[in-house]
Amino acid sequence: MKVVILCGGLGTRLREETEFKPKPMVEVGGKPLIWHIMKIYAHYGFREFVLCLGYKGEMIKDYFLNYEAMNNDFTIQLGNPNRIDFHSNHAEDGWKITLMDTGEKAMTGSRIKQVEKYIVEDEFMVTYGDGVANVDIKKLLEHHRKQKKTATLTGVHPLSKFGEVVEEHGIVKNFSEKPQLSEGYINGGFFVFNKKFFDYLSSDYGCVLEKDPLEKLTKERQLSVYPHDGFWQCMDTYRDYKYLQETWQDGKAPWKIWQK
Repeated sequence: MKVVILCGGLGTRLREETEFKPKPMVEVGGKPLIWHIMKIYAHYGFREFVLCLGYKGEMIKDYFLNYEAMNNDFTIQLGNPNRIDFHSNHAEDGWKITLMDTGEKAMTGSRIKQVEKYIVEDEFMVTYGDGVANVDIKKLLEHHRKQKKTATLTGVHPLSKFGEVVEEHGIVKNFSEKPQLSEGYINGGFFVFNKKFFDYLSSDYGCVLEKDPLEKLTKERQLSVYPHDGFWQCMDTYRDYKYLQETWQDGKAPWKIWQK
């Protein structure tokens, strides 16, 4: 089963980092966010990826074209440039990555529709290129198959952007910098779709996944939700970026499920 990752947005609310690079290439702990997302899926055995490129997509292409050289020791024979022996030092063996330019101005639904030709299986997964979570991908897939719907999205509880003060009789008892909001779920991505979902999409650049396609599925009662009460965080603003960096540096990154 292939994992489609949306990598083409402008990331305007993270301009401090995205002025010179696409958001999925913003680094957390020395690795681009796209790498973290792919590691989550690979941990559960899903190692075939289709990346929907747009804004500064050439940087993502360059990263993977040079991945072996930048992440391995290697021996090169001067005068014979075609002879390079890589001495594997990384754990990403077996990853198969298709990179497609889906247009700088294309919306999310259009990007997914454009990669239809690379999806031959009956099911495929989709996620955003700017969010990490400790979602159990295998349980998500089991839920999707049990519900027998066209699509499943992962419902998450976002972290509050404001600190929470817990008081008693006018005295502060506790202060939480990033409490989790408990009321209801929001769309956290980490989708599973049946292939017939492509019929709900258009390659027209204005097709937005979260609008007509998901709304039509909802009306037809063909969209299920997989509730995830664990960690989830998107990198939408510079504050989010700093939070993910600090969480990683503190050794407390909940999404680092591939090494516990």
